[in-house]
Order: sequence, then structure tokens, then C-alpha cells
Amino acid sequence: MHYLPLIPRLQRLYASPSSAKHMRWHAENHHDIGMMCHPSDGGAWKHFDKTYPDFASEPRILRLGLCSDGFSPFGMSSKSYSCWPIIVTVYNLSPSMCMTTPYMFLSSIIPGKNNPKAQIDVYLQPLIDELKSLWEIGVVTYDVSLKQNFVMKASLMWTISDFPAYGMLSGWQTTGKLSCPYCMKSSQAFWLKNGGKHSWFDCHCQFLSMNHPFRKNKNDFLKGRVEKSYPPCLLCGEEVLERVSYIPKITEQPNLKMPGYGATHNWTKRSVFWDLSYWKDNLIRHNLDVMHIEKNVFDNVFFTIMDIKRTNKNKDGVKSRMDLREHCLRPELELSVDNGGKVLKPKASFTCNDDQRRAVCEWLHNIRMPDGYAGNLSSCVDLKE
Repeated sequence: MHYLPLIPRLQRLYASPSSAKHMRWHAENHHDIGMMCHPSDGGAWKHFDKTYPDFASEPRILRLGLCSDGFSPFGMSSKSYSCWPIIVTVYNLSPSMCMTTPYMFLSSIIPGKNNPKAQIDVYLQPLIDELKSLWEIGVVTYDVSLKQNFVMKASLMWTISDFPAYGMLSGWQTTGKLSCPYCMKSSQAFWLKNGGKHSWFDCHCQFLSMNHPFRKNKNDFLKGRVEKSYPPCLLCGEEVLERVSYIPKITEQPNLKMPGYGATHNWTKRSVFWDLSYWKDNLIRHNLDVMHIEKNVFDNVFFTIMDIKRTNKNKDGVKSRMDLREHCLRPELELSVDNGGKVLKPKASFTCNDDQRRAVCEWLHNIRMPDGYAGNLSSCVDLKE
């Protein structure tokens, strides 16, 4: 493991004239009510300020975020190797600065070759120790912009990751029927016996108003179903802490499997972030990186609509049609068998024909994007296929 101390680098933000004056941006620049241009405009930031007014009274105190994701340093080669960087971001700065490279601090590099999974807490411990010190004690720092010393403190507002890493950081395993960390045991997911996985189809109806017509729609969602349930209650930080307080940390009992796992809960550990005394008071503790979600959703929708056969990203397969017959009223999409015993899969109305696919590919081939945005998009299109 490679760990890079965080505190000296945070102090240098106040030692440099080019950055010190911007460290109070979040407190000195306000926007219209209802407009969110920066995390300081959001409810989670304001909730934390109300909970800790003494902390919020000093605009130079740091608000931090933690990001993590695995990558392969060898690219798409046959050698399997997963490396996990831990990056800390500073939200005191303006939107044009806080997400740029100079202000994103590499804290740890977790070497491979395997995914650390729940053991990531072991590698996070040095950073957590620094964060605890910054919250409880602070460190005397010189602010060159105001030419004075002050006690620099910091709080970790949230983490940012994709959904699998969400489970690694939070301690709630994001697989199986109970994978939703908000619905928890109230999840309405059901098993697709042909697809061999859980589905959350039609689970959105419980979040609609009680008089919404979708709740009584028996034809366009799950067949014959009327949704009468209320949405699951959203637990506050103290309630979540109460539930995990009896669960050991990964460093205490690394191989312990809690009773009821997969049936009533998905807890695998008590996350190391609960060592931060203020963690329970964060309105949002873990955020999802929408980049991964957007890409995965787009891939599945695009390959399905384009009706591309040679990929597992096309979700309109034979097994999907078999499950559809069991759960939905879509007779025009159901499989049939001809006189010779061959299974026939009707073409869906939402898929493209050859001419439509060719038109989409030609448009992508001819489109021109700005450099650094999607400059090589046209080169990824093969018109012959």
C-alpha cells in the first residue's frame, strides 16, 4: 500500500496566494434560492451547517469528498490486475476549480492484483485517522490571503463511487434481492427464473402518490397487480448507526457472516467511516458516480434498440421473452413454436430495421465533436457491419 499524508497538502492550499483566496468561495458566493451551482447550495451541506454551527462559522474549514474506483493499469491486456486509488476532493473552491486535477489529492493507492472488496477499510484506516484528527483537534495553518494563523479543521461530507464500490465503502452489499441500500428489507425485487437474476421492474410504483393511475394499471406493468404499498421509510444516520453498532469492523472479525444476511439485511461489516463522530449527521453519506450508471444504461438501451445479436448487452433475448410471458401482458412479444418445433421470436416494435440502423451509423460516422470531448467517435463506427 502507498499512502500520501493529506494534512500537509491541505495546508499548502492556504500557503499559496493563487488558491488561498478561493478557499472561502463557498461562503462568499451565494446563488438564488432554488438554484444549485455548487454542493454548498444543496440540502446536505446546509443540514450539516445547522447541526454544527460552530464548525460552519469558520469559512476556511475544509469540506471534503472521497472518491474511489478500480482500474487496470495494463489496459485491456490479458493480464488481470485491479488497482484502486483513493482520491480526496476539496469543495471549498468554486465549481471551476474544485474538480480539477491540482485540487484532487491522491491519498492512497491500493495495489492489486485482486479487488480489495470489504478489506478496503484496512487501507482507508490511515486516512480516517487523519480525518479524525482534523475534526477533533485541527492543525494551526497560516492563511497567506488574510496574513493570519487559524486552526484548520475538516469534515468528510460523502463518498463518490460506482454501485459495486458503494457496497465496499458503506458495508451494505449491493448484490441480491436486498441490494438497494435505501429499500433494504422492504425491497420488492423478484427473481427471474429464466434470466437467473433479480428484477426491480415496477418497483417504482410504490413511490407514486396513492391516487396515481399507474398504481391501478394491471396491463402495462406487472400483470394483474395493483400497487397499494407505501414507499419504504428513509432511515436517518442515527438509525443506521444503531443497526450497524453490533456488527464488527472488518479488522475485528474479517470472515464473519452475520445471521440473516440476504434475508433481512445485507450488512457485511461496520464501515470504517462510522469511526468519524459526525458521520451519522451527514444527510448523504454515499453518492453514486452517474458516469458509470449512464454508460451502462445507454449501452443496454442502445444495443437493444439496434437489435445487435452478438453481445450480452442486448436485453431482448429468448430468456427475457420467456420471463416477459410470465410477468407481463405483451402477447405480441411472446415466443411461439412453428410446426417444425422451431422457437420463433417476434421482432419487437422498439427495435430498428436494417435501414434505420444504417442511418444511425451514418449519422455517427459523419458527426464532428470538439477535441477532448468525443473527437474519435466517428472512427468507432464500422459502416460495413
